[in-house]
Amino acid sequence: MSQVTSTNRELQVSKLAENIIGSEIIKLAGEVNEKIKQGEKIYNLTIGDFNPKQFPIPAELKQMIVDEYFADQTNYPAADGMLELRNAVSKLLKERGGLDYKNDEILIAGGARPVIYSIFRTLVDANDTVIFAVPSWNNNHYTYLNNAKPVIIQATPENNFMPKAKDIKPFIQEASLLALCSPQNPTGTVFSKEDLEEICDMVLAENIRRGDSVKPLYVMYDQIYWALTHGNTKHYDPVSLRPEMRQYTVFVDGISKSLAATGVRVGWSMGPKKIIDKMKAVLTHVGAWAPKAEQMATAKYLDNLSLYDAFIVVQKEKISARLDGFYNGFMQLKSEGYGVHAIILQAAIYLTIQFNLKGKKTAEGKVLENTADITRYILDEGKMAVVPFYAFGADKDSTWYRLSVGTCSMDDVNGAIESLRNALKKLS
Repeated sequence: MSQVTSTNRELQVSKLAENIIGSEIIKLAGEVNEKIKQGEKIYNLTIGDFNPKQFPIPAELKQMIVDEYFADQTNYPAADGMLELRNAVSKLLKERGGLDYKNDEILIAGGARPVIYSIFRTLVDANDTVIFAVPSWNNNHYTYLNNAKPVIIQATPENNFMPKAKDIKPFIQEASLLALCSPQNPTGTVFSKEDLEEICDMVLAENIRRGDSVKPLYVMYDQIYWALTHGNTKHYDPVSLRPEMRQYTVFVDGISKSLAATGVRVGWSMGPKKIIDKMKAVLTHVGAWAPKAEQMATAKYLDNLSLYDAFIVVQKEKISARLDGFYNGFMQLKSEGYGVHAIILQAAIYLTIQFNLKGKKTAEGKVLENTADITRYILDEGKMAVVPFYAFGADKDSTWYRLSVGTCSMDDVNGAIESLRNALKKLS
């Protein structure tokens, strides 16, 4: 009998896996890193992460993590998170965020991603409708992973790329989940008090209309950047503005951004106890827990809010200095007649910028016909890597981009603006 070989056989996978879309940001970052490997000087402003040399985690937290490993905190953590950390988060939320959540209304996870995944799995059935605005981070992917139907709102620069109630209202009756984020990734902008109040009132009215026999419309509120506001910008949340929203709101939060601790993987959610309990059950089967040592260390760090406060002050100063530098640089380029613009900074580590360069010709005579051409030119000639908003679900022809400052030094700010100026000079 001859041996059957399957060397050239095309392997079959699930439809979900076959059709899943990879991250456009990671794809772009790969191209950028390849250029850097080849020796090019590239100002890489793509990834929403921190360079630990520029933005280290708090020194006290680092030492506490080490100490917890030496204390043998290396076994499984509690499924909903260590009680010490849930107590510390409850204290942080109440004393710095104005939110009153008990320790059994808080779930700890390995960063914000498992939290978001479990919210979707807990609240959204297959073929349910999820509403979210674009540009926004990964709502499209989580909707796809849940076999749900997306309703996509195209946010506009006139409202700082934040959705308004009037944009959402036509679709509200069919939706199971409204995904909101403020401060927003990728825009670095926030909800105004009035706009968020109007959205909350609309959600409350819709849930009254549905009554008790229909699944409510829930809000996922991602506030992972809430501690990093700039200047006089204020952060608002649905529950503080409308206490009745408490039964319909599930939060996404953690230390990843506020403490520059993206790799430490400590995130949390807070919401109605029944929902939190079901999210815990989902994550129990996924095993997406934050490591026990990191949880215990974070608990001790957050329990001393004076340490936290001092770090946040310095963190905001460093981020704001970079964002201010880029904003002023772009506005200077605009005043010089170049087709660029920026939206004034409000929060997070991002600046929303615009390259209005369609139709411009390069020195070699090539016409920049679309956003892909512009992105390539800015990278190749300007040595600046930024992420087009279409990577966050916006229209392919959008001329807006995310600029992230988490990995750059102050010297990089001036260098990047001058490099960009030289590239813009070559266009006609």
